[in-house]
Amino acid sequence: MPTINPLTVDEARAAAIAPLVAELRPGRRVALSTHINSDGDGCGAEAALVRLLAQRGVEAWIVNPTPWPAMFDFLLGDDVRDRSAEGPAALREADVLMVVDISDVKRLGALADTVRSLDVPKLVVDHHVATDEPAGTIVFADTSACATGELVYDMAVTLGLEITEPVARALYAAILTDTGGFRFSNTTPRAHAVAARLLAAGVDPEAMYRRVYASVPFGKLQLLRDALETLAVDEALGLAWISVPAGALERYALKSEDLDGLVEHPRSIMGTRLALFFRDLGHGKVKVSFRSTGDVDVNVFARRYGGGGHARAAGALIPGRLDDVRERVVAEARAFLASSRDSIANTTATAAD
Repeated sequence: MPTINPLTVDEARAAAIAPLVAELRPGRRVALSTHINSDGDGCGAEAALVRLLAQRGVEAWIVNPTPWPAMFDFLLGDDVRDRSAEGPAALREADVLMVVDISDVKRLGALADTVRSLDVPKLVVDHHVATDEPAGTIVFADTSACATGELVYDMAVTLGLEITEPVARALYAAILTDTGGFRFSNTTPRAHAVAARLLAAGVDPEAMYRRVYASVPFGKLQLLRDALETLAVDEALGLAWISVPAGALERYALKSEDLDGLVEHPRSIMGTRLALFFRDLGHGKVKVSFRSTGDVDVNVFARRYGGGGHARAAGALIPGRLDDVRERVVAEARAFLASSRDSIANTTATAAD
């Protein structure tokens, strides 16, 4: 049997990339955007794309609905313009819009209506489950990709662009964070192969680890302490949850990105199948993060509340008071887990018969 090169871009992805390439012609101006409270994958994909598109003679800049996370400032540079502060005006200057790491236009927050109204080619590069209202009409999406950064890497390879050290660093940050440091179930052999290629381009893995995971402000540990005091567990069903009240970030001088990883603490409890993280945003809105293990598909559960994401990681924004939202979601999560467990038991029994 012939050996398959894991770095080869498969035919399906190459075919999906072609329509995007047709719009990314030299001389065009491209606005890049990603979801509210952007993460390592969204930021890494954007920072890499600005530099890769420049190699094609395409000018690109970033316009996000929320400020660029300070923890990913190291991905920026004099060659990457972040025009997020200009909002819709910076979007309207572009000949092409390119949205990354989003399957639903609503995740563009305050920019969503402007994006809907733009009369320019709208491209999407994403690895989430499709929704009814994508942010564009020309879509390069693959849920088997470990991160949007993997798909951007494939674009670079397909176009014959150079993976410079700054590009490699941005793509490595995307893959590193979306795989949870190469620990989550989306860590494929190809994820490691692409990461190895990026390391060969000059990425320092220890420096990346320190920047992403070992440079937290003291306030984050104080917030974690408070959150763990709210920890509740239903051992019988494998459900665990924590909460953060409104004003917690301000109390410890933190930003939204400092909440990354908190939900992994309840998920790490032995026997947990579904972990929930409730964050009171104030103004009658609660953000809920869903994480799961094994057989539980949290994307399906999150869609009950107008949210979504991946099978093992999803989120939703739910109107209401923290106590009320938590009581409702926990009750429905218990029913969801019980139903899922019963379904598996019935399937196993049928197979045994």
